[in-house]
Amino acid sequence: MIALDTNILARAIAEEADADAVTLRQQRQARALLSSGQPLFVPVTVVLELEWVLRGAYGMPVADVAAVLEDLLSIESLTVDRAGAVARALKHYVAGLDFADALHLAHAGVCGSLATFNRRFANKARKQGLSPPVQVP
Repeated sequence: MIALDTNILARAIAEEADADAVTLRQQRQARALLSSGQPLFVPVTVVLELEWVLRGAYGMPVADVAAVLEDLLSIESLTVDRAGAVARALKHYVAGLDFADALHLAHAGVCGSLATFNRRFANKARKQGLSPPVQVP
């Protein structure tokens, strides 16, 4: 099994109109690796960073980023670390939570609550009725 770094996934996903020769070569290599059928692994930390890169660096809208991450979950030869939590986080992300916050909440499912000083996160989670409850101490 081959673990993938964020830059492999970003190169395979993002289209760059003014890409140089190195970027184009990396895109081809990344796409070939993803379509090779080899068993691949994406750590949850890479999923988190990939969302940030696609949204922040490439300016992709939330709906498009969510669709990309959902597609990753469906690739048969690709194992996404903590896929169930990532899928839950994607639902909250599309509903308006920051992806990192949504992922934190998805991983806190065994806890009675999640404590944060981020009032915006707590308010959005409360309005959506998410569990465990997000509370500001």
